[in-house]
Amino acid sequence: MKYNKITLIAGLTVLMMSMTACDDQFLNTVPTEDVSDAVVTSSPANMMLGINGIHRSLYVRYLSCQGCVGLGALMIFADAMGEDVVMTRTTSTWHYGLYQFNVQQNANARDNLFPWLFYYQIVRNANVIIAGEANVTGDQSLVDVAVGQALVYRAFSHLMLVQMYADRYVPGGANNHDGIPIVTTPSNEGQPRSPVAAVYQQIHDDLDEAARRLQSYNRPNKSHMDRSVALGLRARAYLAQGNYTEAASYAAQARSGYPLMSHGELLGGFNDYTIGEWMWGSHITLDQSDRFGNFGANMSRNNSTIVTRTNPRAIDTRLFAQISATDVRGQWFDPTGQHTDLELPGAFSRHPYTHQKFIAVSEQDSRMDVPYMRAAEMYLIEAEAKARLNDPTAADVLFDLVSTRDPDYVRSSNTGQALIDEIMIQRRIELWGEGFRYFDLKRLAEPLDRTGANHSTQATGGLFELPADDPRWTFLIPRSEIDANPNIDAN
Repeated sequence: MKYNKITLIAGLTVLMMSMTACDDQFLNTVPTEDVSDAVVTSSPANMMLGINGIHRSLYVRYLSCQGCVGLGALMIFADAMGEDVVMTRTTSTWHYGLYQFNVQQNANARDNLFPWLFYYQIVRNANVIIAGEANVTGDQSLVDVAVGQALVYRAFSHLMLVQMYADRYVPGGANNHDGIPIVTTPSNEGQPRSPVAAVYQQIHDDLDEAARRLQSYNRPNKSHMDRSVALGLRARAYLAQGNYTEAASYAAQARSGYPLMSHGELLGGFNDYTIGEWMWGSHITLDQSDRFGNFGANMSRNNSTIVTRTNPRAIDTRLFAQISATDVRGQWFDPTGQHTDLELPGAFSRHPYTHQKFIAVSEQDSRMDVPYMRAAEMYLIEAEAKARLNDPTAADVLFDLVSTRDPDYVRSSNTGQALIDEIMIQRRIELWGEGFRYFDLKRLAEPLDRTGANHSTQATGGLFELPADDPRWTFLIPRSEIDANPNIDAN
C-alpha cells in the first residue's frame, strides 16, 4: 500500500533495531529498506533473526504514544469497547476515546491509525521473510520454522484487521462485502479492499501451511509460535465465522498437551508465560521495557504509573455477581477496593471491584509477561461451538475447564440457549482483561449494555448502550491511508 510504504519502511527499521536489542549477535546497523530485506533473507539464520525482530515489535511504542505500546495496548482497546472492564476515573488514561466510542467517528484519530499501522507493519515484515525463501539456501528445517511463523503472523494480522476494519462476517451469508486489503508480497503498491470471505480464506490458507511447516518445531520459548498457536488461531477464525464444527475441532487440537492452571497459578498475577496453560505470550526483559507504556503500566494493579494509581480497572458488578463464591477467579477482584494483601501505597486510588488479576514485577517495574493465547480460551471455544451445534458434550468441555477454577462446580444440566449463555458468562469471567470482549460482541451481533452496573456517566461520556448495527463497531480506515492509496475506498 502506498501509505504502508511510509509506515512499513519504518517497520523494517523497527525490526532491525529490535534484532539488535534482542541479542548481541543481531545486526547492529539500521540499513535502508532494500538492504534490510536482503540481509534478513540472506540465510536461514538471518530469517530467524527477522522473526525475532517481529516478536520484539509486539511490545514497542508506536506513534510516540504511551497508550500505543504493541499488542498489549490493542488488548486494552478491545476491552475498553465492551462492558466487562470498567474505568474508574475520567482522567489518566489513553483509552477513553475507545471507551466512549468517539474515535470510531474520526478517520484522523490516532486510535484508528495505530491498529492499522501495527498489523500491516507485521504483515509487511512477515512478507519479506516469506518471499525470501525463493532465494535463500541452507537448512530447510530452519527455513520452514521462519516461514511458518511468518505465515502465522500474517494470518493473525489479517484476522485482527478484518474483524476491526470490516463489518462482521455473517454466518451462512456470501460475505462479499468489502473487507481489508490482502497483502501477500513485500511490495508497497496500494491494494484494494478484498471481500471479507476472501480475507478469511487467505487466513486459513496461511495457517494451514504454517501448521504443516511447524509440525515438528520445538520452540525455545512461548514468544515463538508453534503448530498449536496456528491451530488456535484457526479456531478463533472459525469462531468469528460461525463455523462451529471447525472451531470446535481446531480448538480441541490446539489445547492438546496444555495443562490448565492451578489455583496458585491463577492467583499468581498472570505474569509468567512459562506456566503450562499459556500457549503464546511475550516476555519483556528489563532492557526492552517501556516503563510507562507496558501492558502492566496500564492494566496491572500494583505498578505506580498515573494510570494504575488513579484509574485502576474494575469488573462490571453484574458480571462479578455471576462468579460463584467458591470460584478462585472471584479473588481476581476486590469488592472493597482496598487490596490489603497487595499493600498498595497511599497514593493509589481505591475503588470497589477493582482487579488484582494482573500484577507487574513491582511498584516501579511495570513489566509482566503478556498473555496472547491460553488453553482456557480453547476450552471455551470448543464448548461454545459445540453448544451452538447442540452437541451434548459441550457441557463436558465446560466442566473440564470450570471445575479447575471452582471445586464445587457441577456439570451443567442446561441445554440450548441456556447452556450457551452459561458458557458465555464463563468466557467473560475467564478472559477478563485479555482483549476479547469487543470481538465477541461484534461477531455475535450483540448490543453493548453497560446499564445497571458500576460504569459512571462521566467516564463513559454517557455512552451506556450501543445497538448491534451501530456503524461505530467498525473502525474507520485511516484518512492517511485513503489519501495515499488510490485503490482503496473509505469504509
